[in-house]
Amino acid sequence: MPAHLTVPGSPRSPVVLHVPHGARHVPDAVRAGIVLDNAELVAELDRMTDTDTGLIARRAAQATTSGPWIFENRASRLVVDPERFPDEREEMRAVGMGAVYTRTSQGTPLRHPDPEQEQALLDEYFTPYADAIAELVDDRLTTTGRAVILDVHSYPSKPLPYELHTDGTRPSVCIGTDVFHTPDWLLDAARTAFEPCGDVALNTPFAGCYVPLRHYGTNASVVAVMIEIRRDTYLTEPAGPPTPRLGNVAAALARLVDRIDSRLSLTEHS
Repeated sequence: MPAHLTVPGSPRSPVVLHVPHGARHVPDAVRAGIVLDNAELVAELDRMTDTDTGLIARRAAQATTSGPWIFENRASRLVVDPERFPDEREEMRAVGMGAVYTRTSQGTPLRHPDPEQEQALLDEYFTPYADAIAELVDDRLTTTGRAVILDVHSYPSKPLPYELHTDGTRPSVCIGTDVFHTPDWLLDAARTAFEPCGDVALNTPFAGCYVPLRHYGTNASVVAVMIEIRRDTYLTEPAGPPTPRLGNVAAALARLVDRIDSRLSLTEHS
């Protein structure tokens, strides 16, 4: 199975739906280095997988008039987490959850710390993933003049022990932003699109959004926002099955995509 999948959209669309944490697949060679037994691993996957976010992205893409692209991680974040910084910039390293996790969501050992093994996982999974999504963003920039990354996530209704910031609210929808890469118009569009799904808050309990490192902090033509859906708004926690309200979330994401494409199309013709 490829570690990541690109689903082409309209050649004219700058929008990329990024789904980094929706998969449960752990290759056998990686599984051998994880110290959990099978039942413990299943429970950890239930807690840490953004279940059905890929389904939300696909349903949203089908419902749009503009046809966004989808970039989806096919491997579990327990293999590597493609959204973490792969170095000391990553604050989650403090709890053993940098790009390569050594601790679980409960704070227990996931794999034994091994710098050589960590580098091997980065080389085999993290770097090819980063290169592939950066190339997709480059293609959207070349073709349309801009790229818009919508980071599609979910999170549990109750905090997990690994979370560093648990003093804020846990809204139905959390919108994560970046000072450089999230313009006001994109934030406003996201808020408006998701208001029918419940209360919407900014950067709580999670903050930030994903931009490929080759563009991060330097290319203002790459804009991004993170959409974090509280899981009890669309599935039965911890990991499914989905409820009928999943359709509401997909419809909201589709509205956001169409608002973005409409705005950018109007900008081009103004």
